[in-house]
Amino acid sequence: MKIERIELREIRLPLVAPFETSFGRTTERRIILVKVFADGLAGWGECTVGENPFYNHEATDTAWVVIRDFAGPMVLGREVESPGDVSALTSRIRGNRMARGAVETAVWDLEARRQGVPLWRLLGGTQEEIACGVSIGLQETDAALLEKIETELAAGYRRIKIKIKPGRDVDMTRAVRREFPEIPLTVDANSAYTLEDAERLARLDEFGLLLIEQPLAYDDIIDHAELQRQVKTAICLDESILSAEDARKALGLGACRIINIKLGRVSGHAEARRVHDYCHGRGVRVWCGGMLEAGVGRAHNIAMSTLPGFTLPGDVSASKRYWSEDIITPAVEVTARGTIPAPAGPGIGYEVNEARVSSLAVRTEVIR
Repeated sequence: MKIERIELREIRLPLVAPFETSFGRTTERRIILVKVFADGLAGWGECTVGENPFYNHEATDTAWVVIRDFAGPMVLGREVESPGDVSALTSRIRGNRMARGAVETAVWDLEARRQGVPLWRLLGGTQEEIACGVSIGLQETDAALLEKIETELAAGYRRIKIKIKPGRDVDMTRAVRREFPEIPLTVDANSAYTLEDAERLARLDEFGLLLIEQPLAYDDIIDHAELQRQVKTAICLDESILSAEDARKALGLGACRIINIKLGRVSGHAEARRVHDYCHGRGVRVWCGGMLEAGVGRAHNIAMSTLPGFTLPGDVSASKRYWSEDIITPAVEVTARGTIPAPAGPGIGYEVNEARVSSLAVRTEVIR
């Protein structure tokens, strides 16, 4: 297929409640949507970048420029035999994987629609429903956190993830475990600690956690390997893993036992599958992390999570947890048993509410 044009839209979408991590507090998302056209059809991608360069070096405004001036033109007018070719077409761009991934995932949706098949099938997914967990941001008090957890468990979610940072870690986790002794529980530090905190992090071992996510620096695997030797709980790497090569090196060093795969962070579905395949072939568990995605990004996460190695509940949860109204129809819903069925329709399996997108858009550009 030949990519004929690419449309970019930035929308502003307020969260139903603030979401706080060690990076800061988010109340509204600035989201870039990418729509690619070929053969009378269109496919959608979502750039999962944050508003500021705190999770990684990318931010909404820089990603817009990279897509508009570089990644988009590198794909435009090119004959694309497979969506996996898009990564090679944009590979001259160093870093900026979230910007590149937004274009790549849109082409995957387009190809699945061309073939009339669900995207998850095209990717090689085998799970007809995926297990769901939730990520709960930092709360003002332990009591508020416990109330949030109670609500999410009542909704059927199979795993609870709580954010931690220095000063809000061991005692808070103990309070959660005291109240909920049996739930699958993980903690996510978003790089808030250093190796000097190893003794404190080792105190988390007493709580029977599934994993400790990204406790140390975002670009580190050396200190994580040393930390993993000092703690019993499995370390899971997130920000540190940008490719299958990174996964190979981290696992080879013993820097982690579990890997979080985020589509944007690894530049799209093709590299996500390579990370998945490397880990799955070695019995290393992977799961899908979230970036406060709207419906397009959430749908792509569902498709990726059907791959056989995604054996831990991911951060893919219902639309209503984040948005009063999503940008897709139907909205993503979670069953009473804490799962999301893989959609049966072609492409991402959901339709984009273009009228709502237009009403939320603050800027639009067309790359021809």
